[in-house]
Amino acid sequence: QVQPVESGGGLVQPGGSLRLSCAVSGIIFSINAMGWYRQAPGKQRELVAIVSSSGMKNYVDSVKGRFTISRFNAKNTVYLQMNSLKPEDTAVYYCNVVGETHYWGQGTQVTVSS
Repeated sequence: QVQPVESGGGLVQPGGSLRLSCAVSGIIFSINAMGWYRQAPGKQRELVAIVSSSGMKNYVDSVKGRFTISRFNAKNTVYLQMNSLKPEDTAVYYCNVVGETHYWGQGTQVTVSS
């Protein structure tokens, strides 16, 4: 069974950094896009960043210049480097992998607070 597993969330002060990792377990024949979504309390889940199989990257405007997505195809892993974190970045972050279908991780909490 294919299962993305996130790690790296936590509590950080405004202006700080965190690095999220997502490793895909199970057998998956091909991965198209890999991405990160987030959901804050009372809000809808939103796409934060996505990287295609060809390496094209897209970001939501609110994180451009602060977050960087990268993927390591050989290990079916995707990362999200988050710098200059703001309180409004507080959310549960979910890894999404697009293969034969969409696969979701269980989520990791990111809290930005002083």
